[in-house]
Amino acid sequence: MNRTKVDEEEYWHSSKFKAFTFDDDDDELSQLKESKRAVNSLRDIVDDDDDDLERVSWSGEPVGSISWSIKETASSGGPTLEGREPLKTRNSLSSYPPLPKPVSSYSLSSFFKGRSRIGSLQSLSDALSDVPPKNYAPELRRPKGEYKDYSSDWSLSDTVRRLQKGKVCSLERFRSLQEKLQLLEEAVSVHDGNVITAVLIFLKRTLSKEILFRELEVRQVALRHLIHFLKETGDQKMLLDLFRYLDRTEELALSQYQEHLSIQDPEKRKEFLKSCIGLPFSVEDAAHVQDHYTLLERQIIIEVNDRHLESAGQTEIFRKHPRKASILNMPLVTTLFYSCFYHYTEPEGTFSSPINLKKTFKIPDKQYVLTALAARAKLRAWQDVDALFTTKNWLGYTRKRAPIGFHRVVEILHKNNAPVQVLQEYIRLVEDVDTKLNLATKFKCHDVVIETYRDLKDRQQLLAYRCKVDKASAEEEKIDSILSSTQIRWKN
Repeated sequence: MNRTKVDEEEYWHSSKFKAFTFDDDDDELSQLKESKRAVNSLRDIVDDDDDDLERVSWSGEPVGSISWSIKETASSGGPTLEGREPLKTRNSLSSYPPLPKPVSSYSLSSFFKGRSRIGSLQSLSDALSDVPPKNYAPELRRPKGEYKDYSSDWSLSDTVRRLQKGKVCSLERFRSLQEKLQLLEEAVSVHDGNVITAVLIFLKRTLSKEILFRELEVRQVALRHLIHFLKETGDQKMLLDLFRYLDRTEELALSQYQEHLSIQDPEKRKEFLKSCIGLPFSVEDAAHVQDHYTLLERQIIIEVNDRHLESAGQTEIFRKHPRKASILNMPLVTTLFYSCFYHYTEPEGTFSSPINLKKTFKIPDKQYVLTALAARAKLRAWQDVDALFTTKNWLGYTRKRAPIGFHRVVEILHKNNAPVQVLQEYIRLVEDVDTKLNLATKFKCHDVVIETYRDLKDRQQLLAYRCKVDKASAEEEKIDSILSSTQIRWKN
């Protein structure tokens, strides 16, 4: 009881907790002290002659402190202090009446700013008239009620406009089916795919499938966007349900067939493709699915057999040219190239035979010749290349024929480093003279160029080409022999 007034004030106003502030000042302690002094000055507002006595609230906090002011302001809708019995202070001075509670029409920010209303007590700004104009307490944010609720006031066009600009926009306010459909129609009217997709995602999340499918059935633009979105996101289940609802049997079958891409195990993928054969595809697609199943079945058989041969090390082709990858799940052309490379001489009755693949999958002659030529030229099997283009007529005469054109044959052979003798043989079979000369000049097949100019009886071109060959070479001697011939009637 021997405490001085300063001691008691230090006791009641001390706290281990810091007041909440929105200010970013580093010196929070000094701001707290300034706020405390500003609130303590409120005592001048009330006519109380006894400054030696402290008054506390029901929570035990000093009346007039910042925490007391915040709590009193927050409880503006609650009952007043008129019906409460005043709390005894620490010194049991119950005879002193409590401070009258200010009318709770203040907002917290206006209280600290010193704003007053009619019928209220003297404002804080009046009480601190002798103090320089400064906010002694930190300025708090305005209450949410003072802000306009834009999410409730946006119209359909405003919402769509914000979506177009890429701004954050909540669509939760559109709760009824009618509002959601109006929003969708507004999105479609602006012809912006991103906005339409955003609205469709919202409808997909908030509507049942039956209602969504029913409404989109009569809105074809939005329906196409949803189908594309489901394909891009891989939502196969909902996509199948949608096609089933719309009775689009072919698209339903194709979507179900597409699921094979997610199956990695070859045996499981083969069984899945087998189950897809009976789906309602178009005639062309049904044949494609059947071929896909047959091809994978062949690939599994070839892979197992070749893996065994390669590991045994008894087959020359696998020793000289080890396999770089598995044949499983490869395209038909790759499988044909593989068969022409490793199994070219096998009889037609085996699954790995190139001829068997050609007949089973009805591979065109051009595609087969092009693939076989690339495979055999890579192995430098020039006899197989020659046999590939040799045909017999009904009289037994043989001739060379190339479905892809001999100019392409020459280019493929040169790409695989074919010798000059092989290139010259096929350049001579090119029918167009200009093409023949260009190829012969490009690949330095001098004999072909010389023979072609001789056949054309073009002395000037032959003389010009003589300057391009090496001196004292066989080509120069051949040109001189042709130029000195008296049996040729030159045209120039």
